[in-house]
Amino acid sequence: MKFPIVILSFALILFTSFKTGATAQLKAVEAFDELKSLVGLWQKQGGESSNFVISFELTANDSVLIETWLHKGRKHSLTLYHLNNNSLMATHYCPQGNQPRLELSTSSTRKNLHFDFLDATNLAEIANSHQHSLAFEFSSDINKVVRKESYLSKSGEDNSELILVRSK
Repeated sequence: MKFPIVILSFALILFTSFKTGATAQLKAVEAFDELKSLVGLWQKQGGESSNFVISFELTANDSVLIETWLHKGRKHSLTLYHLNNNSLMATHYCPQGNQPRLELSTSSTRKNLHFDFLDATNLAEIANSHQHSLAFEFSSDINKVVRKESYLSKSGEDNSELILVRSK
């Protein structure tokens, strides 16, 4: 009698593990689909001048989203978003010369995507200044999004928030 119970228990564990993995993959895909809705040009709310624009565009058969910051018509920095098996990654190419890699947090929702620091290239010490988190808050208004980020350095954490509106 113990043998069927063991097999049933094992099957239940396998099913639960498979279902959890499928949910994680679906969540990453849903999050990436939400990010894809940003394709286009954005500016700071209340920023009437065109000195600062953020561009989102898809590449590589729509498997990579490119976020490019433009200041006075010149490229300033960029972040690439892409799926990595069951997760969604963001790699930020900073003007400081380092490249933090962030991963979608398990606490993210479709309308509140939060990325946590995973690792970085060209960052000699973790205490050196680098992007440490990134988040997007989507509202019911498809032409407005809140973009939050934090930088970590020896002097502490610096948080910033931009309310972005789609350019006309």
